[in-house]
Amino acid sequence: MENLKVAGIQSSVYWHDRGSNLAMFEEKIWELESAVDLIVLPEMFTTGFTMEAERVAEHMNMDTTKWMKQMASQTKAVITGSVVIREGEKYFNRLLWATPDGEVLHYDKRHLFRMAKEDAHYNMGTTQPIFDLKGWKILPQVCFDLRFPVWSRNRATKEGGFDYDFSFYVASWPAARSTAWDVLLPARAVENWCYTLGLNRVGTDGNEVAYNGHSGLYDFKGNRICFGGETEMTLLFTLNADQLHEYREKFPAWKDADAFRLG
Repeated sequence: MENLKVAGIQSSVYWHDRGSNLAMFEEKIWELESAVDLIVLPEMFTTGFTMEAERVAEHMNMDTTKWMKQMASQTKAVITGSVVIREGEKYFNRLLWATPDGEVLHYDKRHLFRMAKEDAHYNMGTTQPIFDLKGWKILPQVCFDLRFPVWSRNRATKEGGFDYDFSFYVASWPAARSTAWDVLLPARAVENWCYTLGLNRVGTDGNEVAYNGHSGLYDFKGNRICFGGETEMTLLFTLNADQLHEYREKFPAWKDADAFRLG
């Protein structure tokens, strides 16, 4: 594992305006102060968090996917964030992972936010991929997934191997519930012996829901490494592989974890 350089872009999002959002995020990406390995964008970054799936959805390999592949190729960084994707008659809140070599992997949001009737408009994801980048094993998650620790459980072997080393949550997490966001992110980092990033949006969406950011990176001890506040900004940070390995060796609480897997 090499150290991993990451940028998380905390931004407002134009409502149902894919073209404006792609242009805006492209400008923000080119404004990065230094080269990075991974660029993280918010949940539904081309539309805002919407239940109008039929209106805004696109197929894989269309505008947004092509844009992400192009940006990944030009920046030599992985680009990731979630968008509304249609497959046949099904709709997904799908996190895309576009690599510089043109590969596009994905994760479909597992826990759909029923209080906004997301479960009535989108199909639930059924698989949990782990992405690889520079030797790091990376777990992608989307917003409401944060409230369900069993889904993100990091399993360890007796030899000290782990399912993943870094987890990230792309989100449209409302300001009204920011206290839960601030509490759960470090909890996920501590209980899974990993770095954890929460990347949220700011601004107000087309349904008059307000978002206050609070994007942050937390280390395996629950320490906040960087914080996005409540305005548009880009978080730039480096994940230190040696510090992670040293902590796992010196504080092997994972050896006492309960052994189980999801059915």
